[in-house]
Amino acid sequence: MKNITPLFNKKTSLIFTLFVLAGLLVGFTIQTNSNPDPKKDKVLIGVLRYILKNGHYEPKKMDDDFSKAVYKDFIDEMDPVKRYFTQDDIKDFEPYKYKIDDQLKREDLSFYNLVMDRFNLRLVESSAYYKAILNMPFDYTKDEEINVDYENIEFAKDQNELINLWRKQMKFNVLNRLQTLLENEDDKLKEDSTYVKLPFDSLEVKARAKSLESLDDFYERINKLDHTDWFSTFINSMVEEFDPHTTYFAPKIKEQFDINISGKIEGIGARLTEKNDHTKIVELISGGPAWKQGELEVGDIILKVAQKDEESVDIVGMRLDDAIKLIKGKKGTEVILTVKKVDNTIQKITIVRDVVELEDTFVKSSIAIKDGKKYGVINLPKFYIDFNDIDSRDSASDMEKEIEALKKENIEGLLIDLRNNGGGSLKTAIEIGGLFIDKGPIVQVKYRDNAPSVKNDTDPKIQWDGSLVILVNELSASASEILAAAMQDYNRAVIIGSNHTYGKGTVQNVIPLNKYYNYPDDLGAVKLTIQKFYRINGGSTQLEGVKPDINMPSKYSYVEIGEREQPNPLKWDKIQQANYKEIDFYSNFDEVINDSKNRIAENKDFILIDSYAKWLKEGQDNSTFSLNLKQYTEDNEAHELSLDTYKDVFKHESSIDFTSPASELALIAKDSVLGEKRTVWHKNLKKDIYIDEALNVLSELQPKNKSFLAKK
Repeated sequence: MKNITPLFNKKTSLIFTLFVLAGLLVGFTIQTNSNPDPKKDKVLIGVLRYILKNGHYEPKKMDDDFSKAVYKDFIDEMDPVKRYFTQDDIKDFEPYKYKIDDQLKREDLSFYNLVMDRFNLRLVESSAYYKAILNMPFDYTKDEEINVDYENIEFAKDQNELINLWRKQMKFNVLNRLQTLLENEDDKLKEDSTYVKLPFDSLEVKARAKSLESLDDFYERINKLDHTDWFSTFINSMVEEFDPHTTYFAPKIKEQFDINISGKIEGIGARLTEKNDHTKIVELISGGPAWKQGELEVGDIILKVAQKDEESVDIVGMRLDDAIKLIKGKKGTEVILTVKKVDNTIQKITIVRDVVELEDTFVKSSIAIKDGKKYGVINLPKFYIDFNDIDSRDSASDMEKEIEALKKENIEGLLIDLRNNGGGSLKTAIEIGGLFIDKGPIVQVKYRDNAPSVKNDTDPKIQWDGSLVILVNELSASASEILAAAMQDYNRAVIIGSNHTYGKGTVQNVIPLNKYYNYPDDLGAVKLTIQKFYRINGGSTQLEGVKPDINMPSKYSYVEIGEREQPNPLKWDKIQQANYKEIDFYSNFDEVINDSKNRIAENKDFILIDSYAKWLKEGQDNSTFSLNLKQYTEDNEAHELSLDTYKDVFKHESSIDFTSPASELALIAKDSVLGEKRTVWHKNLKKDIYIDEALNVLSELQPKNKSFLAKK
C-alpha cells in the first residue's frame, strides 16, 4: 500500500487552523434562527410549565437538579458527538447550569440564546473543517484509534483538538466506505477472473468524495432548519425530564403524529427514532412490508437509503424527518436500506413499499399438530379498537371468535403469541383477560394523587377453560404486559419468553396547548403521562415488566432494551393488591416449568443463542476502533470469522405442522393473497424455536379439571 502523507503534524496544524478560519468561511450562512417569535416562545414555556405541573402523573420539582439535567440534555442534543463545542464553550455555558429552572419560571431564554448563538458560530466554522480535511488523503498506516462512546468522552480542549476530532471522525467515515469499495473489487474479481481491480488511490479518492458529498448534504439540510425546529429541541430537553414518553410536538410534528395514529401508514412499515446521529428501528409494524420481508429488525441502524437504480444517500447525522422522507414512498416502489445490524455487520436490505393493510394487524390463528394432537396458536399483534366506529372490529371480539373456531377443531390447549405486541386499547386487554377467567380484576389504574381504580372483567362467561400458555419477549409492552401479568397472577397461564417484557407501565394523552391558552398561532401539543398501570398483585409493570415463568435465551438477553434503556423513566413501585384469588388450575404447573427449564438449559440451539447474545453484548461494549487500515481490515475479518460461528444460530426446523383452521379455509379459497400470507406465516412458525418450546410446555400441562373454571 502506498504510504500517504498525513494531513496533520505539529508544523502544519496551526497554519491549517488559520487557513480554515481565514479562507473557507465564505459562502456558508446559517438560517437556524430565522423568524423567531419571542412572545410565542415565552407563552409556550409558560403553558407547558402549567400543564406539566398540574397534569403529569409524577411532576418534577423545577429546582437545581432539574436545571442541571436540562442543561446537560440540551447541550447533548445540540452536539451529540462532541464535534462543535469546546471546553471553553462549556465554561461559558456553566454559569447557567443551576439557573435554568429560575429562568424557565421567568420565561427567560438567555441560556437557550447563548447556546444557539455559539452553536451557529461553531457550525459555520465546522463547515470549513470537513472540506479541508477531506480535500487531502489520510495516512492509513498511522497507528491511532477513535472512541465512539461520545456520551462518556470529554469535549475538545481547544480548537486544535476539535479539528483533530473532526479528522478522526472523517477518517473513520472514509475507512468504512473504503473497506466496502475494496471488498466490492475483490467480489468482482471472484466473479470474473479477467477483471482488473481499480487501484487503491482511485478507491480512496472515491471514498473521500462520497463522505464529502454526504456532509455537504447534511449541512444543506441543517441550514434549512428554522427557529421552531431548534426551539422544540430545547423545549423537549425540559419536557422529557419528566419521563421518556412525555414529549412536546411542534405544530408540524403534531400533524405527522395525527397521520401516524390514524393508521394510514405507507412506506416500509417501521417506526424509527433518532439517537446519537443515527436512525434506529424501534418497531416493525405487524403486517407491514419490512415485517413481511423479514430481514430488518428492531435495533438495526439505517446508514444509507437508496431508491431503485439510484445512488445511496448517507443518512448518518440526518434529521429524522428528512430520513423518513427518503425511506417512505409510493406503493410498489423499492427502497434499499444499508443497515448496521445488532451484530455490527453491514447489510443491504431491499423492501417493496406498500400500505400497511389493517387485515394484517388483526388477530389470526393456526392449528399446530404435535404428536397427533391439535393445539391452537393465536397471534395478537396489537390490542386494536376504533372508538369512533362501534361497528368496526376490535381485538377482544375477534379473539373470542378465533377461540370459538379453534374449539370446534377440538384443540388440546391454546398458545397466545404476544411477542412484539406494543400494546393498544386497555379496554380490549381487560376483555381478553376475561375470556379465560370468571369475573374478577384484571388491572389497576392510578391517576396522580388518586386511589387506584380496579378494572374488572364483569362477564362471567369463560371462552376457554383449557390449558393456556402466553409467549412474550422484550418488545411486548403496555396492554400486552397487563394481559400477561393478570394471567400470571391468577396462575391461569404459563408465561414463557425472554428475560422480561418491555416495562412500559404508563398511559399518555395528547393535549393541544391552545386548549389552555387562547393564542392566535398554533402552539402545538404535548403528549403527557397521566396514569400508571399496576398488576392485580399490586406491583407495577413499569420498568420491571413481566418476568416469565420460563425464560428462554434471545439475542437481546444481555443488551439493554425496553423502558429501562430510556432516559428518566418513572420508577417501579407497589400498591395494595386487588381483591382476587389465585386459581389452583393445573396439577403439574411447577413440574412442567422445571422440565422446560431443564430442556432449555440442555438444548444446543438455545445454548448457541445464549452464546450469541453474549457475543453481541461484547461487541456493543466495544467503542474503540483502529484508524489504521491494515488493523481495521484485520479487525473486520476477525469479526466476520467470529460471526461465522453463529451463522446458523436461528436456523430451526420443527417437527410440528401448522395449518389454518377449517373456518378460514373457505376464505383462503376465495382470496389467494390471504392464502399466500398464511403459507408464509406457517413456514415461519415451523422455523420458530420459541413457538416450538411453548408448544412443548402447552402439551405437558394438565388441568385438574377441564371445566374447573366453569364449575366454580
